[in-house]
Amino acid sequence: MDENKALRVVDALREQGVNAHLAREGVYQIGVRVVLGDGREAVWDTDDTPGLEAQVMRDGMLVGFVPQIPGSEDYDVPQVVDAIARTDYDQPIATRSATAPRPAAPLTREGGVFRRFLGGFRER
Repeated sequence: MDENKALRVVDALREQGVNAHLAREGVYQIGVRVVLGDGREAVWDTDDTPGLEAQVMRDGMLVGFVPQIPGSEDYDVPQVVDAIARTDYDQPIATRSATAPRPAAPLTREGGVFRRFLGGFRER
């Protein structure tokens, strides 16, 4: 996932009340990290593969995963947001819910006033 798309996904998820953050696993490995609230976090799409998938981690240990979603290599931002928001992480192999959860109170955007400075003016 490129950085600008990841930022748009994070912003859209945070608007729905999902505790999402930009995940940087390496220089060019950027994705979305969703904090699940029970010590686990889902790290979406930091491995530079075309499809959308995630690893569920607790204290640096793999405790579950989301298999690659068929056809997700062509998803636009709203489809990626919907896929992440609908995921049910309760089982080791996560599944997607048939219905989207109710949006919670929106969270603030990360970066604040200095967001463009920190990102080197790359955000569009």
